[in-house]
Amino acid sequence: MKNNHRFGLLIWLSFCLFSLTEPVNAGIPKGIYITQATMEDTKYITYLIDRSKKVGIGTFVVDLELPSEKYQQNIALLKKNGIKYIARIIMFPGGGTPEQIASAAYRLKKHRMVETALLYGAQEIQLDYIRFNSKQPASSEHALIIKKIIESFKNRLDSENIPLQVDVFGITAYGEEKHIGQSIPLFASTVNTVCPMVYPSHYEPFPYHYDRPYKTVYDSLVSIKEQFDGKMPVKLFPYIELSNYHYPKQSHENKLKYIYAQIQAVQDAGADGWYAWSAKNYYDNLFTVLENNAVK
Repeated sequence: MKNNHRFGLLIWLSFCLFSLTEPVNAGIPKGIYITQATMEDTKYITYLIDRSKKVGIGTFVVDLELPSEKYQQNIALLKKNGIKYIARIIMFPGGGTPEQIASAAYRLKKHRMVETALLYGAQEIQLDYIRFNSKQPASSEHALIIKKIIESFKNRLDSENIPLQVDVFGITAYGEEKHIGQSIPLFASTVNTVCPMVYPSHYEPFPYHYDRPYKTVYDSLVSIKEQFDGKMPVKLFPYIELSNYHYPKQSHENKLKYIYAQIQAVQDAGADGWYAWSAKNYYDNLFTVLENNAVK
């Protein structure tokens, strides 16, 4: 019975992939998110490197929270295998309070972490949780304050020609979010790449978007481009999600379909590339989707 199910699943994947004008393993850059703990696990990171190379994933976005000798050693392993290392720096976990965001001493700690990432060989820096927490009252000042913080990192990185990326909530695809202080058009003047987290699980109503992962991702990315009249001044690298936490008991087949739909939406919307998010760094389902259309 299990073999019959697997055979049927492969038939479904083959049908989907061969029906596309551009396959989901097309030549745009692809990346996966890696925790610091995974980066320090040599056996597992070696497995992820090997599987990624086979399906055209060439970038690892890696958390850096504490300096670590093992982390640095395994970054060298990425480089040896031709994998691009982007250091992800969590700015304000959960979103910052006004006091936190105003603290020069706190920001200095994050600048020092960026310096460590550069020492380890980071080819780009990605800032995440670069925002106020959502409990703040709405204010147009919030995004301006966040922009100034981003600029302080950009000015430092420009001196070494290191690109800067920022992660933003998917809802900002439809305009400025005044509680958290994120505005894609405002930030675009001071970053190289914007990374909207267009996760279907983050849009309400949840059942509607769960059933429409392609439409959710595609519409969000098109809306971002419309904020610039279709002329993006920065690169667009959305994050997609490999599972929807509102619906944890999906069948294996539906999990693959969910991933597939998001990737296809990213490509159809004309994004520059994508990153895949798995909180626990489980990427076998992603590899399965890509392997069925791998470029040999």
